[in-house]
Amino acid sequence: MNAPHDLPEAPRRLPVRKLRVDLSKGFPTLWNGGEAFRTHYLNALSMSFPIGEQFFIDAVTKGVTMLPADQQAAWADEVRGFVGQEATHRFLHGQFNAELDRQGLKNHWQGWAAWRIENGKNMHPINHVAVTAAYEHFTAVMATGLLTHPNWLEGATPELALLWRWHAVEESEHKTVAFDLYRAMGGSERRRRLWFVYIAVQFFFESSLQTFINLWRAGLWWQPRTWWQAARYLFGPRGVWAASFFPLLRYLRRGFHPNDLADPEQMAQWLQAQRDQYAIVGA
Repeated sequence: MNAPHDLPEAPRRLPVRKLRVDLSKGFPTLWNGGEAFRTHYLNALSMSFPIGEQFFIDAVTKGVTMLPADQQAAWADEVRGFVGQEATHRFLHGQFNAELDRQGLKNHWQGWAAWRIENGKNMHPINHVAVTAAYEHFTAVMATGLLTHPNWLEGATPELALLWRWHAVEESEHKTVAFDLYRAMGGSERRRRLWFVYIAVQFFFESSLQTFINLWRAGLWWQPRTWWQAARYLFGPRGVWAASFFPLLRYLRRGFHPNDLADPEQMAQWLQAQRDQYAIVGA
């Protein structure tokens, strides 16, 4: 392992926000602009969130205990905020996924993730933190896309557009936590990169498969317009992978840090514009 990096002199206090949305009344089956692929791709991502975010919480809280006692104290506020934000995401996407279940969709991704977590539970905690840092890079890149490319949520049900963009902002806000903790634990560049490659392959495969399953269960997979929507949404000039591919690859650069992709002013502007849509309940 590399020698541990110095910790930040002033640990951040991440705010925990309560979003003013009510998903108990349900939402339309094609909530994202009436388009099948845009809707079911984001539905698939949501299906991975509750179990994934619990894994991230567990990985970070366990990882901190591997540091010397004085360093653990320095991390306490930042970890508390990270846990609070991720727990709130887990709760709301649990409600979101419950509605998807009522609509007849089947969450396979959760089962795939649970199997991996069970089989990897005896790995050294530094590996769990490395996996978390890799996933957090994916979510941070997607977060930037959701805020800079309005077409990703064009015509979406307003409450759900708010939910996804709020989630995006907070993912960007805490994207350095697992990465910095991994370095503080002495994690190597090689291990960090290898885990990212593994996670990338797994993410591409499972997100695609769960999206296809969603479309199949909704009876929409056979329609040509569904796949035209997919091509435009993923690979068009302002599409998901067109916007995300190179930022994702930056993780493989030696010396990379998540703040290399930071756009805090944009996130702050969104939070200010939406100030009436949430309450800060902790920091």
